[in-house]
Amino acid sequence: MTMMKAAVFYGPNQPLKIEEVPKPTIERGEVLIKVAACGCCHTDLHYMDHGVPTFKKPPMILGHEISGIIEEVAEDVTDFKVGDRVILPAVTSCGVCANCRSGRENICFNMLMPGNNFDGGFAEYYKAKAKETFHLPEEIPLQEGCIIADAITTPYHAVKNRAKVTPGDTVVIFGCGGIGLNMVQMAAAAGGSVIAVDLAQEKLELAKKFGAIATVNPKDVESVPKAIRKMTGGGADISIECIGNPKTMEQALDCLRTGGRFTMVGYTEKPMTLNASRVMYREMEVVGSLGCGMGDYPKCIELARIGKIQVVPMVTAKFPLDKINEAFDTLRRGEGVRTIITF
Repeated sequence: MTMMKAAVFYGPNQPLKIEEVPKPTIERGEVLIKVAACGCCHTDLHYMDHGVPTFKKPPMILGHEISGIIEEVAEDVTDFKVGDRVILPAVTSCGVCANCRSGRENICFNMLMPGNNFDGGFAEYYKAKAKETFHLPEEIPLQEGCIIADAITTPYHAVKNRAKVTPGDTVVIFGCGGIGLNMVQMAAAAGGSVIAVDLAQEKLELAKKFGAIATVNPKDVESVPKAIRKMTGGGADISIECIGNPKTMEQALDCLRTGGRFTMVGYTEKPMTLNASRVMYREMEVVGSLGCGMGDYPKCIELARIGKIQVVPMVTAKFPLDKINEAFDTLRRGEGVRTIITF
């Protein structure tokens, strides 16, 4: 049996262990990928630090932002060849359930996620179905390109399909971490006038570089919603919360004009307070946004290929596999924008 190195997750509140595990073997319709990079995501931290259970019981391999080079293809695969550069979706869909057939693959009733339902990308090799694999153009760096799999596609779906940003909309984005800064990029690319909100001034400066026309630091104002309503002449058209904090969710709703749309991207298990009378009387919209359907991946890849969305500046730290626990420490400390594991 051929072996490979992987970072194995044994359960919450313990470090990942670098071990030799069996190298995957492919079957019909599959490709074997030599992993080039895999992004470190806060979703992984939910499993590692907060006790959120994975569907596959540990021990298992985490990681769902994967890029690499095809090393082997099954005999029946015609769309890929050895040496092709690829990225993998962060979530796969069945294609046949009611939600998939109505164009909502991202909330497939049978969705599967690498590093959750089955072993993921913090390993030297990864096998995937060819139909769930995407070519990565030469214009996009192979390692940095891995973040498209989640950190770019999730903002695309949120901005285009859920927040429905159109040119000229004022858009307030709460949180300028990895997802939040890409949300800034995506909303600006869609023609929105973006206002970024974060407690870290250095992240607000990054938000300006990625397209925000204005920023708000809650430490500098008495009330964030009041400040935004003043800046926008009565309230923003759209707000997007990328933190997962009930307080900022409430602020995001409160900063909108009558008829505004609040989009929830950040995850929290805690309840938020909702002023139902305000939502009803002012005909507000409150929508959730989860991931991205595979049908939108080619559009995200194209936006990165032509430079409309930048991926290289988003990757602020790279670690080898054997330093993966140090990599996740950077996330815990809130350092940088996006950290990736490279092979």
